[in-house]
Amino acid sequence: MVAEIRCSTATLTSWSGEALAVGLFTGEAGEASRNQLLERFGAAVADRLEQRRFKGKPGESLSIDLLGQSPSLLVLVGLGAPADFGPEQLRSAAAAASKNAASAGASQFALAMPVEGLAPQAAAAAMAEAVRLSLYSDQRFKSETDPQPSLSQVELLGLDNSAQAAVESSRAVCSGVELARELVAAPPNVVTPAALADTAADIAREFGLDLKVLERSDCEALGMGSYLAVAKGSDLPPKFIHLTYRPQGEANRRLVLVGKGLTFDSGGYNLKTAGSQIDMMKYDMGGSAAVLGAMRAIAELKPAGVEVHMIVAACENMISGGAIHPGAIVTASNGKTIEINNTDAEGRLTLADALVYACKLEPDAVVDLATLTGACVIALGEEIAGLWSPCDPLAQGLIEAGAQGGETLWRMPLRASYRAGLKSGLADMKNTGPRPGGSITAALFLQDFVAPEVAWAHLDIAGTVWSDKGRGLDPAGATGYGVRTLVNWVQAGGPA
Repeated sequence: MVAEIRCSTATLTSWSGEALAVGLFTGEAGEASRNQLLERFGAAVADRLEQRRFKGKPGESLSIDLLGQSPSLLVLVGLGAPADFGPEQLRSAAAAASKNAASAGASQFALAMPVEGLAPQAAAAAMAEAVRLSLYSDQRFKSETDPQPSLSQVELLGLDNSAQAAVESSRAVCSGVELARELVAAPPNVVTPAALADTAADIAREFGLDLKVLERSDCEALGMGSYLAVAKGSDLPPKFIHLTYRPQGEANRRLVLVGKGLTFDSGGYNLKTAGSQIDMMKYDMGGSAAVLGAMRAIAELKPAGVEVHMIVAACENMISGGAIHPGAIVTASNGKTIEINNTDAEGRLTLADALVYACKLEPDAVVDLATLTGACVIALGEEIAGLWSPCDPLAQGLIEAGAQGGETLWRMPLRASYRAGLKSGLADMKNTGPRPGGSITAALFLQDFVAPEVAWAHLDIAGTVWSDKGRGLDPAGATGYGVRTLVNWVQAGGPA
């Protein structure tokens, strides 16, 4: 954990404290910083650099104890070539330095990074998020917790007070990311549909938001046959959650965030088998965690001029005598009939009715996030989320918001000819198409439940919500992916 982060105009040659981290470029670009280090700390640093053959390559790090000096610990991190250095590399370096300093037992810590070519606010936010999020540790379910490294005070060198506002904003964003991580990581007997509704209630109560939770009977009255078909097999009642942030003063934009909320996915009668990671299907509510985390941050940041709605159709996909059968035909709330040819393609069925509901709010834009397809993981791996949208300004705005927060999105095609794979001989459509292009046909399925006049984007975050080994700012486990993208996008005002 991190107690305090602040900007400072001090430099690596003038700062005095317990631990100092310095970023070094490779080759001649890093010579100036190396010379400053050698001038200040002398032969001890020169010898260690030579012994370890430290070149300043990305991912390199070196910790040097300086007994009897201030600072008493020097952490060097490689930045690579200046031409390749930007906010993402700054985040990675700050995260690596923070973990090194904290693991060495430091409590007072300073980051000296080459921020001169970066916007001060963006650099401050990137480093502040990296420090806090990289030290996150979830020990809620351990009977005996392990001692965790922490930093009581962190200074971001080379930045004046004009960048401090970005640091303060980062606190709210990090709180949202941490909430999403906690929700995704928690077991399915803890995070249930009711627990997601309780989380929304906690946010509403703390920050003065409006909350509406529709029960099964309410959803039946609205004709949500697609969503309720998925919920039929579970003993736990579904919860359709609608949380609303309204700004002070007039709102000139209305945005809707929709998150897939499957708190556990057995696959239904198309049961997940060995190798399908059924034990990890607690994270099938990663989309709902992202939108809840984003709403928590938005509620604290209080962006002006924008009204934000969050929709989560929460339920479990389980097996019982009442569970939906493969081959069943259900009717969504917009009147479309769906032949369910695969009960394990359930997320899109819940999102269908959620999107219809969202569009009835007459928004300027709707963005849905879902751990929707394994096909997207195959296509883009675990560090990039897929983005589908027929609206160029919306797609570009989300890509830029993601880049600002260190979350990468890649725009994928909505190829109309692939829609033929969803044709049904009995109903208006099937819920799955052929195996090739599975993430595309899933997006095309969702598009049928979006009003044509509404700007819409779909983010498939199946590969990005969990990291087995950890990467960059993310420790092993839940990543909280999507929160920073959504918060940045909302603060920018949504689509142009």
